[in-house]
Amino acid sequence: MAQSGELILPDVAATERFGRQCAAALLAARPARLVVYLEGDLGAGKTSLVRGLLAGLGYTGRVPSPTYTLVEPYAVAGYRVQHVDLYRLRDPREVEDLGLLEQLGDGTIGLIEWPGQGEGQLPGADLHLRLEMAGGGRRLAWAAASPAGEALGRQLARTVPGDPALSPVPGSA
Repeated sequence: MAQSGELILPDVAATERFGRQCAAALLAARPARLVVYLEGDLGAGKTSLVRGLLAGLGYTGRVPSPTYTLVEPYAVAGYRVQHVDLYRLRDPREVEDLGLLEQLGDGTIGLIEWPGQGEGQLPGADLHLRLEMAGGGRRLAWAAASPAGEALGRQLARTVPGDPALSPVPGSA
């Protein structure tokens, strides 16, 4: 059964908290490599989620949006984390110029914003996270797409329901 779920995240703090839950799930599952596609409109909270995930892994530095640098690398919790923003790509073949395929090997977590901009040139996602505006907060949908994503999804399914700051959408799971 594919692991998936939906949550309502009432504010930025809840979005970052979900990112920390993802980090806890990741540390419990310990995949050799993980690629996460982060989808959603501008301002939906993708980078806020990444800030929470990195904090949950133990990173204490500044986490800027990679909108202009395209790739922000981090070394934390025994992983190389590549936070990627493909929004400004004009052609999916530009992914090759970034050297992303070489950067997303074992020991790496790839967090890719705007993956559609690199369609056909990126490795497949292990986990899809989609953020949408919902009133003053966000609606987050997540779905596993590989065995590594399934392992992470199982961990999320165990931890998220017990977090009072994160509200599951009725009927999801």
